[in-house]
Amino acid sequence: MGMTQAISSRPTSPRDWFTLIAFVVVVQAVGTLIGVTNTPGAWYAGLETPPFNPPDWLFAPVWTTLYVLIAIAGWRTFRRAPMSLAMGLWVVQMVLNWLWSPAFFGAENLWLGLVVIVPMLIAILAFIAVTWRSDRTSALLFVLYAIWVSFATLLNVSLIWLN
Repeated sequence: MGMTQAISSRPTSPRDWFTLIAFVVVVQAVGTLIGVTNTPGAWYAGLETPPFNPPDWLFAPVWTTLYVLIAIAGWRTFRRAPMSLAMGLWVVQMVLNWLWSPAFFGAENLWLGLVVIVPMLIAILAFIAVTWRSDRTSALLFVLYAIWVSFATLLNVSLIWLN
């Protein structure tokens, strides 16, 4: 059994708890700040949308939930291997995640949103692949996120197509 398997999946010390809470707070706070400062607004309301476009009220609860899952996976990866490929992929997907709303809504640019979301989806899928054997829980925490971002990518492409 490798060293990665020996690390507990639950916080076992005050430092573990602090780190977990820090991951959740930072991911949620930055995500919320970006979401509040880059709202869809009149520009988005004026776009032709596909019939599968979700209602606006759905985004906040979905992202709140996903950010908790993303933060837990990041914390687990950081505890297990802070300088690993998995941690690098986690950071890359997080940065791209935080860039998407300013690119799409802030810049009001569908193409720029696509340029950000495609590599973000690739980083998410790569994180799942890289962590699948060493930390199945972290990989599984990213599955719903991958599904949502796949859907968001389809929505982004559909908006380009329709507009």
